Amino acid sequence: MPTRRVWMYSPHSGGKKVPEHVRQSTARRIEAFAVEHFAGRYRELAIRFRGQFCYVDAFVDPDPLPADWTGPGDETAEEHQARLRDTQVHLCRLRFNGDPDRWTFAFYSYASGSYEPSRLFSGLDHGTPEEAFDLSAGAYLT
Repeated sequence: MPTRRVWMYSPHSGGKKVPEHVRQSTARRIEAFAVEHFAGRYRELAIRFRGQFCYVDAFVDPDPLPADWTGPGDETAEEHQARLRDTQVHLCRLRFNGDPDRWTFAFYSYASGSYEPSRLFSGLDHGTPEEAFDLSAGAYLT
């Protein structure tokens, strides 16, 4: 008896390399959305592309330290604040499947140290870059 093969689609695997014009427009879209909805909650965004992925990170200004702060080891308060300012907050990873308005979304989990496939607020696997940024920035840029 011949073996039957069943093909199943997984939104969180595969993908297509992001073309340069899509990279530029996606970065502009995310940056415009961030300015409109999250101004003051981050200092700078870091949006980078690799293959089929778009990674979105942010840099934030740390809260002031109390006057009696003592850190671990030999780190001064100024060094500590500088280190925090220079540390990226990983927000999310988007996977490009060929449509600039339908990316899959993976939330960065600090518990596991990896990107976890996730659904957007809509409950769907696919959505816009703005939807993905809204969900992840809402969690991490408070």
